[in-house]
Amino acid sequence: MDTTEINVGIDCSSTQLDIYVRPNDTFFSVRNDQDGIKDAVKRLQKLCPSRVIIESTGRLELDFVIRAHKAGLPLVVCNPAHVRHFAKSVGRMAKTDKLDAMDIAHYGEAIKPRLSSIKPDKLRAISDLLAVRGQCLEMSTMQKNRLKRMPKSVHKPIQAILKTIKQELEKIDRQLGKLVDSMAEWRQRRDLLLSAKGVGNVLAYTLMSELPELGMASP
Repeated sequence: MDTTEINVGIDCSSTQLDIYVRPNDTFFSVRNDQDGIKDAVKRLQKLCPSRVIIESTGRLELDFVIRAHKAGLPLVVCNPAHVRHFAKSVGRMAKTDKLDAMDIAHYGEAIKPRLSSIKPDKLRAISDLLAVRGQCLEMSTMQKNRLKRMPKSVHKPIQAILKTIKQELEKIDRQLGKLVDSMAEWRQRRDLLLSAKGVGNVLAYTLMSELPELGMASP
């Protein structure tokens, strides 16, 4: 292993980032909010790391990834399963926040995954659009159920609501399509997913957003 490299492993939760620096054997934690992320990025910039590796969760890591990307840090958004397999291969079975961060840094040093290339602000935009799309679908289902239960005298306003929701869903789908088309890596992955039986655009976009290593990370 090249011990001249500095690899930073970050274990991410909804409230906290646990950060381990290898081979310096330095560990610190910050809140997973704008102030904590700003502090972490500033401290990591001073180290001039070879890689800053954080596991993909779908959304919890996005604020850090966006700020770190803008700051020019060498980011790797990795598949959590790859890190778990690596940890087991080196005999690590116990799990704590610090041990997880250590495993992620060790994984970066040993495997040397390539840096993530996709722009995280576009990832956030896709994830946000999918969240809104899901809410629209929930509202649509609720109104359709109401249409079945309510008397015909109130069907007209319910149908108007359903029409509006359908129009908004169509707009969201067009926006999703444009975003994915603008990113070569995601476009290729979407097309690969669409080649599978039963997979449509929305399922493909959902998989790519909730499992961002499909578009951002290497094995």
